[in-house]
Amino acid sequence: MTVHKPVGLGSSIAITSGSATTSSTLSVQTKALRVVAVSAGAFIGIGTSPTAATTDYYVAAGTDAVLALSPASQRVSGITTGTTTIIDFPAGTGSPFVVGDYVTLTSIGQSYYNFTHQPVTVVNSTSGYNGYFSTQITVSTNTVGIVTAFSTDGDLRKSIRVSAFGTGTGALYYQQVQIAGDA
Repeated sequence: MTVHKPVGLGSSIAITSGSATTSSTLSVQTKALRVVAVSAGAFIGIGTSPTAATTDYYVAAGTDAVLALSPASQRVSGITTGTTTIIDFPAGTGSPFVVGDYVTLTSIGQSYYNFTHQPVTVVNSTSGYNGYFSTQITVSTNTVGIVTAFSTDGDLRKSIRVSAFGTGTGALYYQQVQIAGDA
């Protein structure tokens, strides 16, 4: 039997017969997502904006599965506000994000910089870009109204959503887990 260590909060979405339901945003923290289908089977889709269909991964009613995730995170050292937002990473580091990824920012002490599930539109890793010698990314989120300089560290994480297409009516429970090995 595999041993799982829960990470973050678990949640659920309704399984509806013949249609897809999509979760709220998850900041990816682990390489594994455990899903449990209760009272009905479901086809599971995972991505930036998934709509599960009968071609996706199937989990039968009353069973569970552990699905692979691709976590990515980076410390934020600076932010340039505007109609799009430029995020600086510490010198000597790169970007684990690529264009098309969606990201969520958590900034302790300056929560007005926080945003959820926004797309990465540009990754700039050229040397000496406008006086910066680190990787920068552009995120499609409007921060024009923020006039206070970014002065704290932030945590930027890849974010996803889970979708379930039901074969009946029930619930899909999901939780990020670490797999600790066999018991």
